[in-house]
Amino acid sequence: MPNHKSCMKRVKTSEKERLLNRAIRSRLRAVIKEAEAATSKEEAAKKLKEATIELDKAACRGLIHKKNAARNKSRLARRVNKLD
Repeated sequence: MPNHKSCMKRVKTSEKERLLNRAIRSRLRAVIKEAEAATSKEEAAKKLKEATIELDKAACRGLIHKKNAARNKSRLARRVNKLD
């Protein structure tokens, strides 16, 4: 354990941030899977919008790279456009 007061605080804040990032990353993966699994065009479009928002949030936080988010959004959009 750290000895300095500021180091102790960093340990606490780092742990809180780690748990928050873990939750966001988990939600992100779930939303992407839902969007990929959608079968109807309307449902897929709705899930794509949700996934886009989550991807942008994750990229904003630095959880994933912005180009990673762009690539995922592009792939999902292509998949939705292929549906009838």
